[in-house]
Amino acid sequence: MAQGKKLVIVESPTKMRSIQGYLGDGYEVLSSVGHIRDLADRKAIPAELKKTSVGRYSIDIENDFAPYYVESERGKKTVAELKRALKNADELLLATDEDREGEAIAWHLLETLKPKVPVKRMVFHEITKDAIRAAVDKTRDLDLDLVDAQETRRILDRLYGWDVSPVLWVKVQQGLSAGRVQSAATRLVVDRERERMAFVSASYWDVVAMAAKENDAFSVQLARIGGAQVARGSDFDDQGALKKAVVVIDEAQARELADQIAAAGEASVTSLESKPGTRRPYAPFTTSTMQQEAGRKLSMSAKHAMSVAQRLYEKGFITYMRTDSTALSTQAVQAAREQAVQLYGPKSVPLNPRVYKSKSKNAQEAHEAIRPSGETFRTPSSVSGQLDRDELRLYDLIWKRTMASQMADATYETTTVTLAVALADRVAEFTASGTVYTFKGFLEAYEEGRDEKRSDADKADDQSLPQLAVGDTLAVRDVEPKGHATNPKPRYTEASLVKALEEKGIGRPSTFASIIDTIIDRGYVTKRGQALVPSWIAFSVVRLLEQHFSELVDYDFTAALEDDLDAIARGEQSRVDWLKEFYFGSEGHTGLRNIVENLGEIDARELNSTRVTDTATLRIGRYGPYLEVTDPEHPDAEPRRVNLPEDMAPDELTAERAQELIDAPVAGDRVLGENPADGKLVVVKDGRYGPYVQEVEPEEPTAVDEATGEVLEADAGAAGKKSTTKGMAKGAKKDAAPKPRTASLFKSMSVDTVDLETALQLLSLPRVVGTDPESGEQITAQNGRYGPYLKKGADSRTLDNEQLIFDITLDQALAIYAQPKYGARRASSALKEFENDPVSGKPIRLRDGRFGPYVTDGDTNATIPRGEDAMEVTFERAVQLLADKRAKGPAPKRTARRTTARKAPAKKS
Repeated sequence: MAQGKKLVIVESPTKMRSIQGYLGDGYEVLSSVGHIRDLADRKAIPAELKKTSVGRYSIDIENDFAPYYVESERGKKTVAELKRALKNADELLLATDEDREGEAIAWHLLETLKPKVPVKRMVFHEITKDAIRAAVDKTRDLDLDLVDAQETRRILDRLYGWDVSPVLWVKVQQGLSAGRVQSAATRLVVDRERERMAFVSASYWDVVAMAAKENDAFSVQLARIGGAQVARGSDFDDQGALKKAVVVIDEAQARELADQIAAAGEASVTSLESKPGTRRPYAPFTTSTMQQEAGRKLSMSAKHAMSVAQRLYEKGFITYMRTDSTALSTQAVQAAREQAVQLYGPKSVPLNPRVYKSKSKNAQEAHEAIRPSGETFRTPSSVSGQLDRDELRLYDLIWKRTMASQMADATYETTTVTLAVALADRVAEFTASGTVYTFKGFLEAYEEGRDEKRSDADKADDQSLPQLAVGDTLAVRDVEPKGHATNPKPRYTEASLVKALEEKGIGRPSTFASIIDTIIDRGYVTKRGQALVPSWIAFSVVRLLEQHFSELVDYDFTAALEDDLDAIARGEQSRVDWLKEFYFGSEGHTGLRNIVENLGEIDARELNSTRVTDTATLRIGRYGPYLEVTDPEHPDAEPRRVNLPEDMAPDELTAERAQELIDAPVAGDRVLGENPADGKLVVVKDGRYGPYVQEVEPEEPTAVDEATGEVLEADAGAAGKKSTTKGMAKGAKKDAAPKPRTASLFKSMSVDTVDLETALQLLSLPRVVGTDPESGEQITAQNGRYGPYLKKGADSRTLDNEQLIFDITLDQALAIYAQPKYGARRASSALKEFENDPVSGKPIRLRDGRFGPYVTDGDTNATIPRGEDAMEVTFERAVQLLADKRAKGPAPKRTARRTTARKAPAKKS
């Protein structure tokens, strides 16, 4: 690097290239690729420190909670490169993100690089030429209060996780983890499932019909009968009891009413009421609202939405995507208003610009709302060629939301009509509503999605009403009685959980995606469609935390911790004083250490048990949940175990469903017949990993029920085997029995219906399809862990369905191999392609291998960690995985390395 250049350090390699282009030759822009160091893991703590307080947490709790940091293997290489560049620089600009994490990364760089040239903090919220140039001219000092807040949060999470998680390992299950925020989020999902489990459904009926004035028809719903209001779902509480005096109509009454109304055939308009209304546009996106809308409208997970937003930001299309602020800059307001006028006309914007005030008081949120970058917004159609599908969809959402936020109110008029049908002894009243927008305003650009609510079933579809007047007589037809049942609160989706976390003040919006990803990865929550369903393990974990760490999972307490961290970020609270109170306790707070040291006895069996009926208890075993069933007539007998269906949600295990599982016949091994090729018996079984067929020696099943084919107890055979074994010479080694052939049933097959012919076909797999005439290689069809596939040498191709394993011809197989491996849409065999790796200089590709997806630059392969969605891996993540793999070196040749002791960093002043 030439003398006199300024060194700029950013977090991301993608930003590095963009910003270098804007700054020119007078600057060199390099990347830290995220954090370069972190709290040490236990294995990285030197032996001489392991007996001190540092050895327990990598934090010196006895000396103002001083953290013990170590550089990652990737960080060491990055630091070496940055130090070489710094030698010839005359100024250092730390240009990491403008939030707590970014400020902390900048501080770590400063502490590690120890620069001897002037250092400035460069911040920006969009990657455009004007913004970057302005950031260079308007630098500031490092904000140590923000660094303190980030460091406090990191120490807090380490203390919480390393103290509480071991309790879960002993009392619930090995490998579990607890976390300050993830535990509260898990409790939210479990609490919702508890509400669903305790819910008592109530049934009610009403009557719907079509009312017509000449050729204009609209739907109406029974509202009152004999002057009394007819019950709706919202009139019942969660125990199925009425909350107010209404008439509950049963099925017989509803059918009788429907017949009477149909016989009457007409209704008169008794009232018309029109009300004007106004709808204001929504504020521009914050991190939280963007995640919610991406979930509702684009079906994106919170993690995926943030990954896509990160790419849009780094490519310069949107402003910084981690923000609590709803404010827009003057530049952005002007851009939105001008573009709205161009697209929708002068009336589409109000006289004065709209101003949105952020509810957040966090010092970290100095930037504006998420919006399209630049002085003039680029329309989605103008950038479609520069973005991939998901990037374009999310950019379109952000653009529309920003535009709408500066547009005029929508105005409408809602008309409600009441119709009366005269019956023999009473009057049935129907109602209907219709809304007409008199001015669409911001709705021309955007309308926010909404989460499912259990009252939705009671709401009639919005419709257009004809011109009506009091006294009009309308025809009534298509009269239909309609039954309903009240529903429990819907399960959380990612969008609604993000909303709940924000409302309760749990975590920061920038962490919501990682929180949800963590609780899914830990097995506490699974996704059923969009719904988040807690596992039984999550119930045990939450139960333990509520009983023994109640303060730590209290929603208000968790939110208060966030407020305290914000206070530290604003410089209003001492980091050390706060950590001392949290860990050691105070007059009003027990303290984490006191809680952990005084847990008392925890009954693990009781903790992992849930009483379902008088005789059945759900328990969490090593291989998952099961029902333990006792026999009231023989209380001392060994309880019976009944496995639960893998896809059964906790709220579906009612007493009735449990009894069905208990009463279901026990499926034994069923003999299908004899394999004519070797004389062995073929048996179908239902195992832990699903149903399968297996060959067994004919002497093993000595008794078979002729009626059912079920294998019976083979006492005689067992005795014979025992005596044979006993007669062997002492010390003689018994020959290992050959492993019996087995084959899994296809998903379309059933234990009850599979026959011998099908079983023999399964046992014969893999099936030889034929030989490739060009290469001479044999092509086989077989069933694997991930489904049916073809195999030719090392080249495998997925088949569309299992039956093709038996049916596919050689010509069809050759046609499949003649196509590109991943279809005509992609000539490359890579699932995803990235830019060149900053170390090797070679392009990075995401591939699907024998042991799962991995990233590679041609020299180094790095497996995508379990639980991580391969298709959501970003360029930065790929770079990090490859760097970590290089640092580890070849696993078989890896030797233990002694860790050099590092001094704790100097305290920040």
